[in-house]
Amino acid sequence: MLNVVLVEPEIPQNTGNISRTCACTDTHLHLVRPYGFELSDRTVKRAGLDYWDKLHLTEYDSLDDFFRKNAGGVFYYLSTKAKKRYTDVAYPDGSFLLFGKETKGLPESLIAQNPNNALRIPMGKNLRSLNLSNSVALVLYEALRQHDFFHLL
Repeated sequence: MLNVVLVEPEIPQNTGNISRTCACTDTHLHLVRPYGFELSDRTVKRAGLDYWDKLHLTEYDSLDDFFRKNAGGVFYYLSTKAKKRYTDVAYPDGSFLLFGKETKGLPESLIAQNPNNALRIPMGKNLRSLNLSNSVALVLYEALRQHDFFHLL
């Protein structure tokens, strides 16, 4: 099983869409507070449709809490500031794919301290970033492809 981590997500529809992607791919979703919405918000629930009961979900009070509870994990940090492409690594089973909040991304210190595991999605010049839910889908499906999609049909 793979893990998607959303650090301080701000847009409920993105989190809802990502939860649906995670449910459909049997991927564990980790949400790190604070959120820019209430998880019970109808826009989150609506975007996730009726997949919430099929989702592996864990919530954390902070990024420190997340790292403490997942010590020893293999972490990949997705950022527009990274040098390596997301297709340049082999994702081990159980990998954690970390994505930052929509307006600021991940803390720059994580990227600077982990250059070998900091990854980017190639984009055109002078463009800020892709939508968060699209970014998660791209990277997650590359990791799944590398594992021949595990048990997915």
